[in-house]
Amino acid sequence: MNQKSKIIDIYRKKINLLKKHNKSYFNNDNPVISDSEYDSLKKEIFNLEKKNNYLKKLNLSKKIIGSPPSNKFKKVKHLKPMLSLSNAFDKKDMNDFISKINNFLNNKKKNIEFSAEPKIDGISATLIYENRVLTKGLSRGDGTTGEDILENLKTISTIPKKIKDNSAPSLIEIRCEIYIGKKDFNNIKGSFANPRNAAGGSLRQKDPKITSKIPLKYFAYGFGMIEPMAFNTQKEFLTKIKNWGFSVNPLSKIVNNLDEIESQHQYIDSIRSSLDYDIDGLVYKVNDLKLQLRLGNTSNSPRWAKAYKFSAEKAVTKIKDIVIQVGRTGAITPVAKVEPVTVGGVVVSNATLHNEDEINRKEIRVGDTVRIQRAGDVIPQVVSVDFSKRNQNSKKYIFPDQCLCGGATHKEINKSTNKVDAVRRCLKGYDCDYTAREKLKHIVSKDAFNIDGLGKKVIDQFWDLKLIREPSDIFTINYDKIKNLEGWGKLSIDNLKKAIEKSKIIELDRFIFSIGIRHIGQENAKILAGFFQSIGKFTQLLKENDRKKILSHLIDLDGIGKIQTDSIDNFFSSSKNIKIIERLIDKLKINTFKTRNKKGKFSNKSIMFTGGFEKISRSEAKSLVENNGGKVLGTISKKLDILITGNSKPAKKKIENAKLLKIKIIKESEWYKILDL
Repeated sequence: MNQKSKIIDIYRKKINLLKKHNKSYFNNDNPVISDSEYDSLKKEIFNLEKKNNYLKKLNLSKKIIGSPPSNKFKKVKHLKPMLSLSNAFDKKDMNDFISKINNFLNNKKKNIEFSAEPKIDGISATLIYENRVLTKGLSRGDGTTGEDILENLKTISTIPKKIKDNSAPSLIEIRCEIYIGKKDFNNIKGSFANPRNAAGGSLRQKDPKITSKIPLKYFAYGFGMIEPMAFNTQKEFLTKIKNWGFSVNPLSKIVNNLDEIESQHQYIDSIRSSLDYDIDGLVYKVNDLKLQLRLGNTSNSPRWAKAYKFSAEKAVTKIKDIVIQVGRTGAITPVAKVEPVTVGGVVVSNATLHNEDEINRKEIRVGDTVRIQRAGDVIPQVVSVDFSKRNQNSKKYIFPDQCLCGGATHKEINKSTNKVDAVRRCLKGYDCDYTAREKLKHIVSKDAFNIDGLGKKVIDQFWDLKLIREPSDIFTINYDKIKNLEGWGKLSIDNLKKAIEKSKIIELDRFIFSIGIRHIGQENAKILAGFFQSIGKFTQLLKENDRKKILSHLIDLDGIGKIQTDSIDNFFSSSKNIKIIERLIDKLKINTFKTRNKKGKFSNKSIMFTGGFEKISRSEAKSLVENNGGKVLGTISKKLDILITGNSKPAKKKIENAKLLKIKIIKESEWYKILDL
């Protein structure tokens, strides 16, 4: 046995030993070695990997550190989706947030109250009470569907099993954040990376008896479904549920303007080190629940709330190398390989350099001592160079003009600004192996096909084994080629088969988003799905003659512009893309798109606005139409059913064109009457 084989053998034995100790701790709650011995064993494994880089490629240690997720939990839908919050990182971001709210509401007085609440760095969960009795407890999951962790949540003694106030709603979803206090974590941290991981691992234990021995706590902070509505403000909600016995953060406060927001933010930041729980910012919510309802949500987050993160964590390190990464749209991104450094509790070894222009602007070179920062979950980035420590022999970094595949890269002209794009791109699409691989990672992601067990690393593994090259290959994987590989036992393969089989049924909007057309995100995918309704009509884009005609109609849709239609045209102008999409569709059942509130007051009607409104903003007007089953268009055409004219400067030409096409025209005041506003 050669030296390399000996090291691999030692490494595997230590991995297997750690697996046994993990089982003793996580599953049996009966550790057989001390925390220091356990830590020492982990350190030995990491040191072996550090000295022998080839061990990392075996990808073994990541599978045994911490508590593995369980597949035993029943999946349950939330009564209302748990949306994620959009982030703000400075005063300007918060000012923009407030301005958008005021513009949406057409609020000229600008006197909006906000509830300021610490953002707990924990695990989100939902408690469902029916007739005031706790009946369900769910993890966040993908926001729509969570895991049934009721029995584990019941182990938290401070969570009410019953709401004793008879005036409480008959149905209510209480949103909360589960955490472990810093002091409590110090007693159990030998097996967990941080308090958040400890809380997550504890909630996902199969045996609630194990969970009961972990000192979990929670703060209730919001609600989902309520029947009947029992509150007028966020403050009133927090006050009432506190009286019902729920734990509510005592640092919540009402603020009235940007200065008060900033003052509260700075205060909480100054005391956060003294708190017994981790926070990474504050959440600011419009206090008035009626205004929250008017503001509504985007596809991903509520318009009425913002997570204002604390200042980015910074650290100093050294650039060892600059490498190139290729994204799913062909974007070429430079990444700095840096000497490992801890930033905000996370060990960082990579930092994005964004693009060629950014490297030149900051004069970044290999060997430079740099300051990097990490804000929230944002990828670490290089902020500045310490030129005083630069080696005199260092050379300017020359950005490559070729993709990793060998193809030429291009800087496109931005059609909205007529300026050269800062990003270089490889335009070969699926003909570039690097782009193709990233496209596959996008397709299996949470917001697309959402195939559990087929993550980025597995895609890389299957690509290297030549099991997949395009999306349709996902559904014809040769499992015989992986059954003998490390980590691919019968159970793992069976679970992957089930997940892939389940993903064959997909909603039209998710399918459109998944295929990765540039400039078509989730929101635009929904707009397109609402237009086409069925996959049969969507596939008309594959035919050139039909496509040109369809694109002329798509540009009429509110939210779809020339950038999007040009991108769609470019995508389907590729014969390779067409063949790939056709082969993928053959493997799927793509459901007809279901428009929300089809039976609303504008059911199946196309609406267009012209002129300014007195009572509400254009954004809210659009939202009202869509919530009432209608569709908003951007231009006058035969497809338009109603033109609504605002009192302030409606476009005469649009009114004239509407009259020529015999389109119904109604005034702002009449529209308010229809909606009972």
